[in-house]
Amino acid sequence: MTDSAEAARIRAVLDMFEFGQLMYRTKLRRENPDALDAEIEAMVNTWRTARPGAPMGDAVGQPSKRFG
Repeated sequence: MTDSAEAARIRAVLDMFEFGQLMYRTKLRRENPDALDAEIEAMVNTWRTARPGAPMGDAVGQPSKRFG
């Protein structure tokens, strides 16, 4: 794989991550219309670190042994 193809794949992953966060923020705003920006960001940060699977690399179940 060329460097530019690798970079495009990484950019796509980061774009999907950012889009997922945007979707979650939008959901939180809809559910909490009176929340301050700081409160929404705190909820997003909690979701990012405490959702099921987050501590183990973003998936429930056994961690992959594929890379090491």
